[in-house]
Amino acid sequence: MNDKIKKILIPFVIMVIFNLGVYYLTFGKNFGGGYSPHVGILLISGLLLGPYGAIGAVAGNFLCDLVRGYTVSIAISSAVVGFGVSYLAYKLWYNNFDNKVKITKPRLDNTTHVLLFIMIILFCAALYAISHAKLVYLIYPNNIPIVSKIGVSYFVNFINSSFMFGIIGIWLSKHFNFFEVPEKSNKQEHEKIYHILGCSIILFTVIILIIDCIFNLTNAIVLVELVVLVVLLFAYLTKPFTSDVSEVDSNSIPESIMNRFLIIILILTIIGLAISSDSVLIKFADVYLSGTAEDVVISMLLVTDGLLLVFLIPSLSVLRYVENKVIEPITKFSKIKNFVKENQKIESEGLINIYSEYMGNDDEIGVLARSYFDLISHNNYYIENIQKIEGEKERIKAELDIATKIQQSNLPLEPIDNEYFIVNGYSHPAKEVGGDFFDYYEFDGDNLAIVIGDASGKGVPAALLATITQVMIKQLLMHEKNPSKILYSLNNQLCENNSEAMFITLWLGIYNKNTHKLTFANAGHNPPLIKHDNSFEFLKVNEGLVLGIMDDFKFEKEEIILDSELVAYTDGITDANNKYNEMYGEKRLIDFFNIYKNDKDPIKPLLEDIDKFIGGQEQFDDMTLMYLMIKDD
Repeated sequence: MNDKIKKILIPFVIMVIFNLGVYYLTFGKNFGGGYSPHVGILLISGLLLGPYGAIGAVAGNFLCDLVRGYTVSIAISSAVVGFGVSYLAYKLWYNNFDNKVKITKPRLDNTTHVLLFIMIILFCAALYAISHAKLVYLIYPNNIPIVSKIGVSYFVNFINSSFMFGIIGIWLSKHFNFFEVPEKSNKQEHEKIYHILGCSIILFTVIILIIDCIFNLTNAIVLVELVVLVVLLFAYLTKPFTSDVSEVDSNSIPESIMNRFLIIILILTIIGLAISSDSVLIKFADVYLSGTAEDVVISMLLVTDGLLLVFLIPSLSVLRYVENKVIEPITKFSKIKNFVKENQKIESEGLINIYSEYMGNDDEIGVLARSYFDLISHNNYYIENIQKIEGEKERIKAELDIATKIQQSNLPLEPIDNEYFIVNGYSHPAKEVGGDFFDYYEFDGDNLAIVIGDASGKGVPAALLATITQVMIKQLLMHEKNPSKILYSLNNQLCENNSEAMFITLWLGIYNKNTHKLTFANAGHNPPLIKHDNSFEFLKVNEGLVLGIMDDFKFEKEEIILDSELVAYTDGITDANNKYNEMYGEKRLIDFFNIYKNDKDPIKPLLEDIDKFIGGQEQFDDMTLMYLMIKDD
């Protein structure tokens, strides 16, 4: 259903239910006799739903007036006045009386809004009561003697029922977000003219009361009073909406306090209305009070209103004091959230105006203001230091990025794939740079050098040691083809000036493509895997000693005939852990290569198998792998 139709239909239905329901329950009392709660529906319908709510409530009231036996002329006249009063509540709420106060949807979240709500009720109640008293005077001459009583009855009924329906309606509408919010008009307001019109309505209402008390009324005087009042009212209703409607936090402290206060008001109002409409109490009071039962009801409603005022005025004064002295400072302090941005200094200049007016206070608010200011100063000092550290980190990161590129560029970028063999490798550091490396290259036309190493530690120190070792091996291979002698010379050079006692494990092999002879030497590195009789097994190697710890160590030269496949790796492969703290291990590594039946390079499938095993766990060690496959002659 269209929202506009809903906003008309809902007030219409509610008006019919309460209007005719109370009418039949009170045995057909008209002219404001007894308790008439439906008049408050006019105000709340217009306040919440604007012109659509006013139309719906007025249409429902018009239908009920005809059912209740009112003449068509008074029903139409009442509908005109009712629409004006209902729509006036909407206009007054969204009127910017004070440029410092935000315009919001109808809410009872602070004393300002509660006071505005009360003033709207009183003003609309006065206009509605006076207008209907004048209509009764003109259309029902027989009721002229009780016109004043009718006016008072409409007034007190309007106030009490508007309080009750207003509090309930605003809460429900806020929960379901069922409001008609005016759009800002582009028309020029002519603020002074509408200010004069508003003051004129108030002034003329007072003049009418004075005239009614002093002079003997005639139809002509009453007609002029009514026409002028209605004309002024509808002239004011042409005032355009010129203010933006702001959204406010629905979980504010003032609203929580005000909700509890309004619950008490609502309970007192309902109790007062219940007492005023109780037939037993009315009969009991009628024995001791002069006048009709309707007079008793009006008197009881007036007493209820008086008691509410006795409670309302001091309570609002206390709440206003709490708002000014406690809630307002806290609300201002909460604006710090607009100045707080991640990893940025707080703009203290923007907050100094907020805190400065409270910093001199000797109470808790003053302590809080000074603490906030100190906190901002400490935070900004801390952020300055953090920013310096972050700048240094960015510089280091940039340098590490360069180091990573340099290290990666030192590794073979492409596999060697020729008619004799295919060799490929993979290395991934646990940090930006690492201590693992591999290398392979052909030299002197017949031989292929293959080397894999793992420096102690991680990060930059390990990367430097690995890079130096890799460069030195290339230099040594230019003059020497014996792997054991190369490791001997390399070890002695690394032992010099090794104050940090760093070391590196390394396996070096030289493969001759003509003789298929693989000559190798080991310096404390994991033994490679070699395929023998269609099954992988660990190559039997002399363990040797890690490089850089003890000089003049003689490494053993070993030889085999290699006619199949060889896999060299670092312990980052076998030590990869899953979430159960289980290692991938050497057995899984051998099992993988024994199960893998494919002529394609096995490096990528192996890495996928390791990733599946560790299940997204963080890599804690460098991972390096090198694969050599000899092709059939």
